[in-house]
Amino acid sequence: MTTILPTKEQLEDLQAISNDGPLVMVNMLRFKPKGGEAFYEKYSQLIMPMLSKIGAHVIYYGSDAKTFIGEDAWDAVLLVQYPSRSAFFSMIKDKEYLEASQYREQGLEDSRLYITRPQYVIWDHP
Repeated sequence: MTTILPTKEQLEDLQAISNDGPLVMVNMLRFKPKGGEAFYEKYSQLIMPMLSKIGAHVIYYGSDAKTFIGEDAWDAVLLVQYPSRSAFFSMIKDKEYLEASQYREQGLEDSRLYITRPQYVIWDHP
């Protein structure tokens, strides 16, 4: 089953979680074969200022994702940290975001979006 947009129930479930503390959204992305990645790049460029405006930021973007365990195949993985659930909702309800999101939809063949709460992060390795 391909999924690009959340269901009404998924939006309600997200609205019901605590607004305390940051969220990290794990995006698994599969682009449409012809021009999908370019559309998604346009979407990304348009939303970067929106992310900054609400205090969110990209933690990681990796392409050429290869499956080591499991059956799913993805083109890219994106991690975005939002300061709170309400910050995320304020962005996705914004008129500018809604206009930009057409490029996300035009670019993706399939996606998954996992909501996580950061427990700890180790970025600096010797």
